Amino acid sequence: MGLSYHARPNSCIDGKGVPVSSNIRKGSCLCGSVQVTLSAEPVAVGVCHCRDCQKQTGTSFSLVALVPLAAVEVTGELAHFDTRGDSGLAVERSFCPKCGTPIRTDSAGTRQQGITIIKAGILDDARSLTPSLQIYCESEHAWLRDTNAVVRFQRMPPG
Repeated sequence: MGLSYHARPNSCIDGKGVPVSSNIRKGSCLCGSVQVTLSAEPVAVGVCHCRDCQKQTGTSFSLVALVPLAAVEVTGELAHFDTRGDSGLAVERSFCPKCGTPIRTDSAGTRQQGITIIKAGILDDARSLTPSLQIYCESEHAWLRDTNAVVRFQRMPPG
């Protein structure tokens, strides 16, 4: 059974049925060649632990925002790499061809639901997003369950 996503109850709906927000979110890739503007709040924010996201990001998981397609504006050139989802269908991963920053992920399933998956780390205010779900937890790195046991530094440690 697939997941369905709907506008949050406090969202306003525009004339096209797209939830809109007065809080426009902006972001970019590492080099600034790709700019992203979200005119609607994410319908969901999640953590994906799948192996493809781990490989694409080079880390343990990907923080993602599911956003209505019509509320996403991307400027700048994107490169694409297709992987295969659980369904066997293509999953298109888009990234900046200059710096390699992952930008978005799309598939027939997300397009059918009218959403796209934005890599939340590119957003200027990603710290304000709180995940409401985690997926592919079978691939989760076990140490993530107790990150408070790991020594922490506010910035790069001295020396």
